[in-house]
Amino acid sequence: MTGTTPALRLEGIVKTFPGVRALDGVSFSVLPGEVHALMGENGAGKSTLMKVLGGIYQPDEGKIIVSEQPVVMTSPLQAKSKGIVFIHQELSLAEELTVAENIYLGELPRKSFGRVDWQKLHEQTNRILEMLKVGFDARTRVGDLSIANQQMVEIARALTVEAKAVIFDEPTASLTDAEKVVLFDVIDNLKAEGVGIIYISHRMEEIFRITDRISVLRDGQYRGTLNTAETSEDEITQLMIGRKLDLSRNAVHHELGDVALEVRGLSCGSLFRDISFEVRKGEVVGFYGLVGAGRTEIAETLFGLREPSSGAIFLNGEETAIHSPADAIAKGISLVPEDRKTQGLVLGMNCRDNMTLPQVDDLKAGPFVAEGAEIAIFDQYRDRLDIRTPGWKQLAGNLSGGNQQKIVIGKWLSMHPSVLIVDEPTRGIDVGSKSEIHNLIRDLASQGYAVIVISSEMPEVLHVSDRIVAMYSGEIIRTFTSEEVTEDNLIQAISGIRPDKAA
Repeated sequence: MTGTTPALRLEGIVKTFPGVRALDGVSFSVLPGEVHALMGENGAGKSTLMKVLGGIYQPDEGKIIVSEQPVVMTSPLQAKSKGIVFIHQELSLAEELTVAENIYLGELPRKSFGRVDWQKLHEQTNRILEMLKVGFDARTRVGDLSIANQQMVEIARALTVEAKAVIFDEPTASLTDAEKVVLFDVIDNLKAEGVGIIYISHRMEEIFRITDRISVLRDGQYRGTLNTAETSEDEITQLMIGRKLDLSRNAVHHELGDVALEVRGLSCGSLFRDISFEVRKGEVVGFYGLVGAGRTEIAETLFGLREPSSGAIFLNGEETAIHSPADAIAKGISLVPEDRKTQGLVLGMNCRDNMTLPQVDDLKAGPFVAEGAEIAIFDQYRDRLDIRTPGWKQLAGNLSGGNQQKIVIGKWLSMHPSVLIVDEPTRGIDVGSKSEIHNLIRDLASQGYAVIVISSEMPEVLHVSDRIVAMYSGEIIRTFTSEEVTEDNLIQAISGIRPDKAA
């Protein structure tokens, strides 16, 4: 850390919405040249605090102080002019424009008579891009870039002003491991220049790798700041959720029932080949592998989103054909998709209607939907899943990521499926909600559901699964029981090393 006078300070910030005190007297500071993590469960107040800082919301009480000068932020543009810059998780780029036009949108350099100075624009942009070590230039169309490279354009935007504090909100969510290294180099460069970094992430390994201090919010209140080098994951977790987490390996404590789902020799073009497995009632089968291994594609085929090219699917011992999601739902298969925002929810619709959407036809009383029945379903699963919302009228888009995921899970549970497929159940979700969803998955299995969990997180798949299917490049390499699996043999399997080749 290079300075002791804060680059940015928040004092006693209060923000209230109807029915919710989102921030309750929060104080927070970031020093020049430090990376300061802001952590908390979904719904703890992190996003609201950042929106106050970015001029999107006005605080009801409290002060924002930049370089020891009190300021009022009335818009994101004003925040940027004060040196407060945001790198958002959700990309907000104009895909038809070039990289340079996106980076300097609204601030294009001009020549006489208001003409754009294209040469200066491209030179300025390329200087920033060189610092970021990216493989594209100022003239590249943003729509032609990968998601990861679009994220780099967002970061480049931040570097156009003399930043006092840069806020990164889950910046690695769409980056590969190699791209993460570049991002961390960029953060190191900003540190060296005396810029304060606020780093919001649920990924503990990143937090402990790159941050100097960690501040924790819980239920809209500031709970403390710790030096990263002097704390542990357990201590941070306890501060976040107010309790210890049980992340031990799962052990089965209930009897498994009959085979609910059996797949024999299932193939789908070049996506996956000759897939065979079974899931029993009361069992959680985890699918683990690298991105592109074919795990999600198998789930989509079972849910009727893809037509298999060969093979057979058996439900409760009977061969069946599934041609559409409606088919799958009718036969008792439900899918919680990986991307909850675009595939699992209608963000502009309220919580109740999202939860009851697949069964609207069954809830009709004459030509109308029976509102009482809808509310009863919502109330049941809100309580069961601990969905934190002021009421059913709240729009799904206004909920935190963890609560959104619970709405999606509740939606399918309310259909009482016999087979539940959950793709990346805790993506973008905090540790407390993760633990709740893990316990929920185990609880569902104990109630007799057959559950398939697809996950890219090894601790998750080890924790919730009775058996683990390891996939590589569209094939099943090995299936492990919870007793025989180790981190080493699981890594070998997803790297394509079969048991007979392993040393």
